Order: sequence, then C-alpha cells, then structure tokens
Amino acid sequence: MVWNRTTHLWNDCEKIIHQRTNATPFDLVPPEDGGSAVSVRVMKPLEAAELSLETVYEKFHPSVQSFTDVIGHYISGERPKGIQETEQMLKVGTTLTGVGELVLDNDTIKLQPPKQGMRYYLSSLDFDALLRKQESNVRLWKILTVVFGFATCAMLLFLLRKQYRHRREKRRLKQMQDEFRQAQGRLPRETNAEGAEALKNACVICLSDPKSCVFLECGHVCACHECYRALPEPKKCPICRQPISRVVPLYNS
Repeated sequence: MVWNRTTHLWNDCEKIIHQRTNATPFDLVPPEDGGSAVSVRVMKPLEAAELSLETVYEKFHPSVQSFTDVIGHYISGERPKGIQETEQMLKVGTTLTGVGELVLDNDTIKLQPPKQGMRYYLSSLDFDALLRKQESNVRLWKILTVVFGFATCAMLLFLLRKQYRHRREKRRLKQMQDEFRQAQGRLPRETNAEGAEALKNACVICLSDPKSCVFLECGHVCACHECYRALPEPKKCPICRQPISRVVPLYNS
C-alpha cells in the first residue's frame, strides 16, 4: 500500500518482486484431428498478443509487522500487506487460434511472429471473434483520429484567426501612428504664424487667454482679467512685483 499525500489515504499498489517464465514447445492440432500427423509448431508463444493463461496456483503470504516496521512504513510512505504468489499456465487441450507467419522447416510447419513487424496472436477466441475485436479496435482508432483531427484543425484555425486579428490590429495602430506623425508635421507649418502671434498676446499667467489689463502705475500689459482677479491681496504686478493701484482695460482691435 502507498500513502497518498493528497487524500491522506492508503491506496493499494502492486509490484512484481520476482517473475520466472518457463516455456516448452507445443503444437496446435485441429480439434477434429483423430491422431493424424497434421500439426503446427508454435514458436515464441510469449511474444504473442491476446495470450490468456489460466491461473492454476495462487497463495497470499501476509506480512508480519513489528512496531518499528509500522513507524518505518509511515515515514517511507509504503506499507506492504503481503506477497501474492501466482502460477499461470497454458493447459494441454486449450483451444487456441493462432495468427502469424507460417513457415515450413524440413517437415515441420511452424507458426512464428511475422518478420514485417505485424502483430502475432494466440487467442482463446475463434478467428471470427478475434477479427471482429480487431475491427472494433480499428474503428475506435479511426474515430479517435477523426476527433483529434477536427480538434487540431479547430485549434489551428483559432490560432490563425488570433494571429490575423493581432496583425490587423498592429497594422491599424501603425497606420494611426503614421497619420498622427503626418498631422504633427503639417501642424507647425499651418499654425506657425498664428501661433507666434497668439503666444505674444497670451496672458503670462494662464498662457491661454489674451492680455486684457494694463497695470498702473508700472504700465505692464501682461495678464487677462480673470488672472488679475485671481491675484492674491495686496495685488502686485507679476512682472515687476510693484503694487497695482488701478487697472485699465485693454481692447484689442
């Protein structure tokens, strides 16, 4: 048993401690054979797929644990329950269907794994049932291939659409930047004369409204009426810092 740190439970787990395989040559004969010499020698049966062996011996040996063993198991995260001893074999008289490569060696017909890398079968099913099972597996793989193919195409289309939108947005932003730079290049030429004149007549405080007040007794013309009203008491000229005794409105023609 293995301790699961997520669920805080002991989970069953099996590990092969020792495995020994003994094989002996055997022949396949037709079930209706009445003692004739027709037989097929099976080669390398352990390499065959679908080979089902019958369990002929099984025994469980529970482990005896001491107190120190229990503490060690909690520290290591593994607690053995025991050893399962199992013996499996292919009994004489078992009905088998063999699918592989047939070769003639002297007077002996041999069934062996195909050399082209194809599957080698020794199954307790008959040939038709084995064929239906393999066709079912083929259909399943075809369905999975189609599903994953559609999923891949959908993902590819999604990525292409996202990339297209990203490039289109990037192109739009670049076009806006180019238009903005062109507008910036035209603006100084168009507003150079007007801007210079407006800057000359702008209020020195807010730099937006035109000058509209003459401060006496210093005679400076430097502020608009709103900025003059906002000056703190006692009001002083922002140019020469002399006290303002009175204000004369300035009218621009």
